[in-house]
This record gives sequence, C-alpha cells and structure tokens, in this order.
Amino acid sequence: MNFLRRKPSLPAALKPRLSPDERVVAWALVSDEQAVVATNHGLWLPGSPQFLGWHDIHKAAWSGRELRITPAEIAEEREGYTVFVDGPILTFLLLSPGELPDQVRTRVTKSVAYTVHHPLPNGAGGVRVVGRRVAGRNGLTWAVRYDSGTPVELPAVVELTDQLVTTARGTMAAPD
Repeated sequence: MNFLRRKPSLPAALKPRLSPDERVVAWALVSDEQAVVATNHGLWLPGSPQFLGWHDIHKAAWSGRELRITPAEIAEEREGYTVFVDGPILTFLLLSPGELPDQVRTRVTKSVAYTVHHPLPNGAGGVRVVGRRVAGRNGLTWAVRYDSGTPVELPAVVELTDQLVTTARGTMAAPD
C-alpha cells in the first residue's frame, strides 16, 4: 500500500524561518546538515538564510544529480520595470531529490505570466520582456533582460524598451 505512505518530514533543525502563510512543498538534502527547501513562496538555499522568490529565478535546470539555479540580479530600476541580469549559477548536488526538481520547475514556470523576446532594430541585440506573479501580491511585476551585447544605455534602446513594457502591460491589464 504505497499510496498510504507519507513523505518524510523536513527535520526541524533544517526548517527555515517561514512566514505565517508559507508552507514547505518539497525539500532535498545536500549534506547531513543542509537542505534546499521549496515553499509556496520560493526557494530557501542551504548554507545561509538566502531566499529566492520564484519570480527571482531566471532559470532552473536539473541534470539528474544537480539542481542548477540562475538567480536574477537587479542591474537597474526603471519607471515601471526592473532590468535584470543573470546572477552567478548556484549548483546543488541533491542526495535524494524527491519532488524538489519538479516543484522548482513547476513553480518557476507558473510564476511567468508573460514573456516575449523582441529583437532590436539594426541587429542591436534584443530584449526579453517578462511579467511575473509574486507570491502574496496582486498583479504582475515587470522586468526585462537584454541579450548579451545589447547597448542597454543608448537612449533609443531605453525608449524602445519602455514602449515594449508599456505595450506588454496593456495586453495583460484586466478588462474594465
């Protein structure tokens, strides 16, 4: 009767300090004293009280042994959106992954409500416009991520990016 078996509980010593409406959905050990813990709000990383909301993760990859997380780092705050760059890739060897890789993939994907890549004129690179859901907040947060080599400081690129984000926001606005 396997269906009656309960999943093992996260040891109390490894449980991060959760907010009142936060709950553990999956976890995996990376050592006897550390775990990666997924909650309904995001991912608690081992070795520090570092937390990444699902909306703060650009990419997540599972090799069958290692979970690789690429966090978003703020490059610039603009009117109505944030410019992100990829942070350093964080790699975790999971001793017994259980449901963690699937929960991470599912929740990062579900946080994305809108994503469109736009090539910029004259081969000047490109920009991805993303609207993401944030746990515990209504509406979407908006961000962009430029392709490598895109001249992000050029006024024409900033102006076009502003227009692209405004258009995206309009397509996702609730009908009156």
